[in-house]
Amino acid sequence: MALYLRKRLDNKAEIAVWQITETEEELMNITSVPTDELEEIMLFRSESQRRQKLAVRALINEVFEEKMYLNHHDNGKPYLENCATTISITHTEKYVAIIIHDDEEVGIDIESLDRNFAAVEKKALSEDEIEDLEDDDKKNEQLAIYWCAKEAIFKRMSQNRVDFAEQIEVEKFNVRKEGELEATFIHKDEYEEEFELEYMIFDRHVLVWLVG
Repeated sequence: MALYLRKRLDNKAEIAVWQITETEEELMNITSVPTDELEEIMLFRSESQRRQKLAVRALINEVFEEKMYLNHHDNGKPYLENCATTISITHTEKYVAIIIHDDEEVGIDIESLDRNFAAVEKKALSEDEIEDLEDDDKKNEQLAIYWCAKEAIFKRMSQNRVDFAEQIEVEKFNVRKEGELEATFIHKDEYEEEFELEYMIFDRHVLVWLVG
C-alpha cells in the first residue's frame, strides 16, 4: 500500500495523499469498490485515469473505517452518499489526495511541477497577480501555486462559469516548501468572500487546500 501522507489539521480537517505505485491489477486487488462505481471507472479508456480513480478509492478505504459510497453532483463535485463528511478530491498521474471535514466545505488541488504553467499567466491571473510574479527559476512553481489555489477555491465554491482571473484573487506570496495563502472570491453580485489556504511542495508536486 502506498499511503504517502495522512495529516490531521488544527481546524479538524484531515488531508491524505496516496502515491500511485501499484499497477491497475494490484489496485483492484487491494481496493473494495462498489459495483456501480467500478463500472464508471472501467469506462475510462486511459489506464492512467483508471489507476488514479482506483487509487482514490484505495485512499478513501484507508481513511474511513466503514465502507463509503462515492458519488458526484451534476456539477462534478464529489460527495459521500452514506456520510455527512464533506470531501474534495484531486489527482495527478503519480499522486491522489483528499481532504475531509465533518462540517465545513473543503477544496483541494494537486499539480505536478513537471508541467509547464506558462499558460496560467494569461488565462487565470489578474493584472495585480501578474505584477507579483517573480521573473526567475521559481516562476513555474509560483504559477503552479496560483493555479492550485484557484482550483481549490473553485472546487470549494462549486459554482459554474467562474472567471479565475476576475473572480479569484490570491494575495502576493513567496514560494516556500510550505506556507499559507490569502485569497478572495468575488461573487457575480460583487460580494467578496475571503479564504485562507495552505500549501506544500513535495516530490515536484504542489498541493493546496482550504477549509471553510
